[in-house]
Amino acid sequence: MTPPLFLVDELPSGDVVGLDGAEGRHAARVKRIAVGETVLIGDGRGTVASCVVDNVGTDALTVRVIARRTVPEPDPRIVIVQALPKGERAELAVELLTEVGVDEIVPWAAARSIVQWTGERGAKARAKWHRAAAEATKQSRRAWMPRVAELVTTADVGVRTGTVFVLHEAATEPLSAVPLPSAGEIVLVVGPEGGVSEDELAALTAAGARPVRLGDPVLRTSTAGAAAVSALSVRLGRW
Repeated sequence: MTPPLFLVDELPSGDVVGLDGAEGRHAARVKRIAVGETVLIGDGRGTVASCVVDNVGTDALTVRVIARRTVPEPDPRIVIVQALPKGERAELAVELLTEVGVDEIVPWAAARSIVQWTGERGAKARAKWHRAAAEATKQSRRAWMPRVAELVTTADVGVRTGTVFVLHEAATEPLSAVPLPSAGEIVLVVGPEGGVSEDELAALTAAGARPVRLGDPVLRTSTAGAAAVSALSVRLGRW
């Protein structure tokens, strides 16, 4: 079984590393990591250290680094512009996107989004997305944790650089057949439960976005992005 991954803000350069704080407590109390076990410690920015546990405290571990590896950031990057889902489906969407390998998640205040991020509520909601991405990064043992961007409007999406696709059930062109760039960003726009509005679709296509479809089934907003990232990962040779 793959050793568990723990995330730190900065991975020290020395051979001995202390894992404390929330991650240390989780390792010692919840995971019950024991002396002699192997663990992975990463910074979420491409560097992962394989370590052997030398000491276990009440809320912390001391580990010895036996190997390090640095994984380059994927190119092209896959970015999902995710319309705000309602309830627990928001965190589900973030978890699934992270586990299948998305590089950035951009919350989008779509016209038909039921949920609204305003003021303190918006800050708390984005923090939840960030935590969900962190937990899914550890679950999937990813070297790179996806960035959770600030909330955007449709106008913001329209000026996004890169190759932009809009997932739309009425599109005739399949995502499996459209040309893909060899570098830069591939941006996929995922609409809310009520779908992308006609005005939004017109604005995005006028800005250069291309409507595409995944297949005949109409997927939920919480799963469509993950399905699209999976399809792209095969085409890009990630999988």
